[in-house]
Amino acid sequence: MKLSVRSLLPWLIALVMLLVDQITKHAARVSFSLPDGNPDYFKFHTVIGEWFQFRLVYNFGAAFGMKPQGVLPFLNPTLFYTLFSLAAMVFLGIYYRHLKPNEFWPRLGVALIFSGAVGNLIDRLALHKVTDFIDVGIPGVSPRWPTFNIADSCVCVGMGILLALPLIYKRHTSTPPSPQSSDAG
Repeated sequence: MKLSVRSLLPWLIALVMLLVDQITKHAARVSFSLPDGNPDYFKFHTVIGEWFQFRLVYNFGAAFGMKPQGVLPFLNPTLFYTLFSLAAMVFLGIYYRHLKPNEFWPRLGVALIFSGAVGNLIDRLALHKVTDFIDVGIPGVSPRWPTFNIADSCVCVGMGILLALPLIYKRHTSTPPSPQSSDAG
């Protein structure tokens, strides 16, 4: 198999995003924690007013604070999420192997999802919780969007790419053929 920059680019992007995720999570824990490591809920950094802020929140559940381990309460949450993440990564690996080398966008989507899964799995294994710090919302509107991190963003963008591609391909292939002139003479 011949490796090219184009074939490695999705994984290079995913690796950079994983590093950014880990660095920003560490910075959030250092900047917004009490001495005992718990979040200081009164400490935050305003980026764009109430629209966009950084604040530390630990997520012991899944995406958007959901707790699917309630389905299998006998299973330790860290073990549950580790097994779930590993199963997702195996599925992504199988899907990725079926993609053609020239399918850059699907490969990037898979690589981003993989990167996000690894980023949050690192938190779960090391801390038994996920570090979230990006807080967005509309001023005066409650509730705000659930706090998230770079890994969550990678998963969402990767899924968006994979879900949008069939719609884009369908739109480009379903256009009717252009009328041909029939000048017979």
